[in-house]
Amino acid sequence: MLKTPNLRFLPLIFLLMTLSFGKNSAQTVHQDKPFKQDYSIKFYANESMNLQQVIADRNENMQILGKDGLLHPENGQFLHPGSIRADNSYRFMKDKKIAAIASYQDQHVYLTESFILSNAWAGTLLSKHTLPKASIFAGGNNFAFLISDGKSLQLVQDSKNIWSGNLPDDEVLDIVFQSTGNQFWILGRKSLYNLPVGNNVLTKAFSGNNFTAFDLANKEKSIIIGTSDGYHVFDITSKKQTGTIHNKLPVNKITAVKEVNNRIWFGSDEGAFALRADNKFDYYYGERWLPGNKVVDIAEGAQNSVLILTNKGLGQINFKSMSLEEKALHFEKQVRQRHIRNGFNASLVNMDHGNVATGFMEDSDNDGLWTSMYLGGEIFRYAVTKDPEALQNCRESLDALERLYSVTGIPGFPARSFERSGHIKELSDSERWQHSAEKEWDWKSTTSSDEVIGHVFAFGAMAELVDDPSMKKRAVALIDTLMSHIVKNNLYLIDFDGKPTMWGKWNPEYVNAFPINVGDRKLNSSNIVSMLQTAYHFTKKEKYKAKAFELMNKHGYFENMMRSMKVIGQAPADADEHSKHMSDGWNHSDDEMYFVGYWGLYRYALNDTLKARYKQQILDHWQVERPEKEGAWNIFTAMTGAKDFDLKEAVWYLQEHPLDLIDWNIKNSHRKDIELIEPNFRRQTTKEVLPPDERQVQRHNANMFSLDREGRNGDGEYSAGDIWLLPYWMGRYLGVISAPQK
Repeated sequence: MLKTPNLRFLPLIFLLMTLSFGKNSAQTVHQDKPFKQDYSIKFYANESMNLQQVIADRNENMQILGKDGLLHPENGQFLHPGSIRADNSYRFMKDKKIAAIASYQDQHVYLTESFILSNAWAGTLLSKHTLPKASIFAGGNNFAFLISDGKSLQLVQDSKNIWSGNLPDDEVLDIVFQSTGNQFWILGRKSLYNLPVGNNVLTKAFSGNNFTAFDLANKEKSIIIGTSDGYHVFDITSKKQTGTIHNKLPVNKITAVKEVNNRIWFGSDEGAFALRADNKFDYYYGERWLPGNKVVDIAEGAQNSVLILTNKGLGQINFKSMSLEEKALHFEKQVRQRHIRNGFNASLVNMDHGNVATGFMEDSDNDGLWTSMYLGGEIFRYAVTKDPEALQNCRESLDALERLYSVTGIPGFPARSFERSGHIKELSDSERWQHSAEKEWDWKSTTSSDEVIGHVFAFGAMAELVDDPSMKKRAVALIDTLMSHIVKNNLYLIDFDGKPTMWGKWNPEYVNAFPINVGDRKLNSSNIVSMLQTAYHFTKKEKYKAKAFELMNKHGYFENMMRSMKVIGQAPADADEHSKHMSDGWNHSDDEMYFVGYWGLYRYALNDTLKARYKQQILDHWQVERPEKEGAWNIFTAMTGAKDFDLKEAVWYLQEHPLDLIDWNIKNSHRKDIELIEPNFRRQTTKEVLPPDERQVQRHNANMFSLDREGRNGDGEYSAGDIWLLPYWMGRYLGVISAPQK
């Protein structure tokens, strides 16, 4: 095996070259100005209600038409769904057989078998018509209304029939009024007509097939016509179609169209979506956003919200002006209220259909890692803000991590987790639980390298950045006891049975047994050097420094570390079965371990020459990760001082992340607006990664290109502690994200 030159005696020219490479360029800083954060309030209904239309008035009252009359939503809040029940606010409306509802001058208006009426304007609107089966209507100027029963049309005003007619060889689907042209537009299944008020001449404007829904758009200059296979844009001025049919949509079969606040919204049988300025779409699918996926109506709601009526209830999509720091404080509360178990950063599981008041906080194989990442975020928060609440959060998580070491009774060996005794048989992995000498407590064995690298990252950050002497001392002691265990045991993590754990192996015989293109060879080399450097930096014990240089110079770990990520792939055909198993595809948990380890690798490098080369290693890794737009990896890369670290994409990750971290079903594989690519080693499925709020909630160790998440029914909630707070507060600490800007 080719060995690297002794790193302590590199030629001067190489030293100057690498030091030059390590110089930092001025980094761009994101100015944290408010952005629009979307979230949903859901109202569930009985499917027997047969929901048909939804409207809202100037008083923010929402009203829904069902098969048995008027309904309204009640008691909904974010993460606390409401319900839909009969609207009895005007008790005598029960006697009216209401066929349709509409919003006119921001008031509720109703169509019955005989009248158009309203309770607004002191109840003076009562205009008679003569289409007893009318179920479609729209209001024009001066309380003129065009109504239809699907066949005939009638324009009435003050109970006078001004005009009557029908669509030749077509069925009326919907009517809208264009105020700027003082004319009605009528949509049929295969035609679009207009009726100017005054001359009352019905004229065909456009022909097509399989029309389903429509609305005015672009300041009433255009008409968007939904079909069973996309949508058309009709220009009112030229009376011509603009371009061709648009059918690269999330779902091509359109059930509803509505322009709300200058954005065009579409409904379908598989969720709703809104057209963006870049001609792409924001997709709202599943119970993160909607009670059901079959959209029957869309309307403008109060305070710039959008009302999406589905077969199973109403989804109110709200848009709140929020800075990243405000979003962080929202997530801080989420973590503290529902995700702290014995000081650990935990998931909430076994929930009843998204009800956050149900379920329990679950122990995890990775309690140590998830908590280390949350603790890292709180350390950075404290370093930036000096907030005593952040310091107390750090203290409580440190207590939990410290106890992982004492509960096992094995010097320097941390448990994966601990829990109160007496429930081992209830746990799915009961064979890994051991009784502790501490009365009434059990601990989970087989601790992984994931936990170890997370511990060293968090303890190192605490020792460096937290100005509490006791906490600093404890953090350094934990680094020392852990790394002493590993060095003493020939770079193995030794469990209760005297054997190495499955993944706690950094010994050269194990590491270098992997072919050079198997990721674990590079990963384990990088992680152990990072941990040894961190231990040396804070303890100054020569054994750690000596071991790091021994591994890099004598055992090829430096060469392993510096090998480009482009080399990583499947093991060759003649490799052992373990190597083949470990290289069947890109391992995103490895990415998490690399980047968490990069903190100690770069920050506590043994000399400036190594630091410059480590920067090369980190940037090489970052290059292959760029398509994922992974917020944490981009922010970790900023640590090197690199000018380009995809700050825009990191902010995109933070802004686009949903406030709702409940594990709902997610589906994207059916979409026509995404470009699928051929199967590959990285398991990248699409040319461009979808926004976080359109895909499943997932930690940093998951594939950001996963399209679907099936079999979930709101049965768990993830913690924002490791997912969101770590990259945000690290960005604040590194100075690449500013404090909130007014």
